[in-house]
Amino acid sequence: MVNGGPVEHGYPHLETVRAAITALYRRLSYDTVQTFATSVAPADVAFCDTDDLHLGAQRVAREMVRHYRLPDARLVVGFREMEHAANVELAAGPEYFVELNDRFRTHRRDIGAALAHEVTHVYLHRLDLSFPGTRANEILTDTAATYLGAGWLLLDAYREDAVSSQKLGYITPEEFGYVLAKRALVFGEDPSVWFTSPQAYSAYADGLARARHDEQQPPLTAAGWAGRRRYARDRRHAQERVPRGQQDAPYSFSPAGDGPLRVSFSCPTCHQRIRVPVRGRLRARCALCRRVLECDT
Repeated sequence: MVNGGPVEHGYPHLETVRAAITALYRRLSYDTVQTFATSVAPADVAFCDTDDLHLGAQRVAREMVRHYRLPDARLVVGFREMEHAANVELAAGPEYFVELNDRFRTHRRDIGAALAHEVTHVYLHRLDLSFPGTRANEILTDTAATYLGAGWLLLDAYREDAVSSQKLGYITPEEFGYVLAKRALVFGEDPSVWFTSPQAYSAYADGLARARHDEQQPPLTAAGWAGRRRYARDRRHAQERVPRGQQDAPYSFSPAGDGPLRVSFSCPTCHQRIRVPVRGRLRARCALCRRVLECDT
């Protein structure tokens, strides 16, 4: 939890975030991801200063449990002085103890954001889905919470001005915006209407532009002129077996050998690698997220 300190910006964890989206689809399946088409509603996690602190926190926790369809899970929420925003004890269940930073006693509107992250920990724990290393696992949790409809609260908790700042979670505001935009493109949501933080809206707009950029990379037909020209050059070199140095292109060609030349690229929705023959216009269907992609290979 950043509390008054500098907030990291940009996309330093982008590859891990993308890997987390892929891991969600692999572990949950397309059909299960589709059951999260409706995000947590702002009214269901609203928390005003007149609400009883403990009863209100338990109410929001129950809403998060309902969202993740964990009917047998019981969360016991308490508050104590600590460095991080929150912590959950990942025992066998069905009872889980969640501790929230004492700061939330007076910043109650962000309790939903803190609980969104911690209940996602419980959900992933039950799925036995994790990444190696604490930081990568926390990035997975932030990404899962956001992609599955609860993490918009984490982005809305981001506030920054000339003299103060607050941010929850381990990924940057722009990365939160990116994952939210990925979700919005799949489910047709507009989460920006729920933001109370103007900084959250700006971060979402930045992330949306980055997500749309993913949709405009060759060999997709939506790619721009410059990308298509570079792709044609790289394809020609691959066909002629001209040695190429290290490339940063979002696609790669496999040597022709005795068979047809093939190109592989990331699905713009789930980032699973797709491999198709180089033979002009075609439709490719991602086996993981079932996205049908218009390609010009």
